[in-house]
Amino acid sequence: MEFLADPNVWIAFATLTVLELVLGIDNVIFISILAGKLPPDQQAKARYIGLSLAFIMRVILLFSLSWVIGLTAPLFTIWGQEISGKDLVLLIGGLFLIAKATHEIHGSLEGEEGHSAKKVYSGFAGVITQIVVLDIVFSLDSVITAVGMVSTQFGENGIWIMIAAVVISIAAMMFFAGPVGNFVQRHPTVKMLALSFLLLIGVMLVAESFDQKIPKGYIYFAMAFSIVVEFLNMRLRRKAQPVILHNPYEDDEPVAEAK
Repeated sequence: MEFLADPNVWIAFATLTVLELVLGIDNVIFISILAGKLPPDQQAKARYIGLSLAFIMRVILLFSLSWVIGLTAPLFTIWGQEISGKDLVLLIGGLFLIAKATHEIHGSLEGEEGHSAKKVYSGFAGVITQIVVLDIVFSLDSVITAVGMVSTQFGENGIWIMIAAVVISIAAMMFFAGPVGNFVQRHPTVKMLALSFLLLIGVMLVAESFDQKIPKGYIYFAMAFSIVVEFLNMRLRRKAQPVILHNPYEDDEPVAEAK
C-alpha cells in the first residue's frame, strides 16, 4: 500500500499507459487490415486473438527482462556497424511490414489477377501467423521502451506498473479494434493512409535496426495531420461518390483459400 501511495507511481503508470496506447496504434491498424481479409464471421475472433497474443508476448517479455536487455548486446559487426539481437528483430520486422503494406496497396489499387470474379479469403491460420510476426516486433519495441522508463526508477516494483499499463492499453485496443477496423474498411482513402502509415513504420524499424533514430513523434504527427485533413475532405464531400478500390475480400461467391 505504501508503494501505491507514491504519486510518482501513478504518474509513471499514466504516462506508460498513454505511451503503450500510442505505440499500439500501428498494431491495431495492422491487425484490422489483416482481419479484413477473413470472412466476416471470423474477423472479430482474429482481432481478439491477435491482441491477446500481443498481451501475452509483452507480459512474457516483461518477466524476461534480463533476456530482453541482453538482446541489446552486439552479436557481430558488419562494415563497422554493430548488430544486436534487437537489431535483427527490428530489421526483419521492418522489411516484412514494408513488403506487406506494399502488397496490400497493390492489391487495393491494381486488383488481384485471376480473382476478378470470385473472392479468395485468406486462411485463418495464415492471418494469425502474420499477426504473431508483427506482434513480436511491436512487443519487443514496446517493452524495451517501458523498461527504460520505469525499471530504473522503481526497481522490482516497476514490472507491476508495466504489466498494469499493458493490461489497460490492450483492453482499450480490444474495445476500439472493431470500430477502427470497420471504419478503415469502409473508407478507401483512410485505408490507403493507414497502409502508408504502416509503410512508414516499417522504414522506421529498418532505420532503427541500423541505429538511425527517427523520432516516432514525427511519424505519428504526420499520420494524425493526414487523418485530420482526410476527415475534413470527407465532411466537405459527403454527397460525392466515394472511390471504389479493388477488394478481392468482398464478393458474392467466396472461395476458401487453399491451406
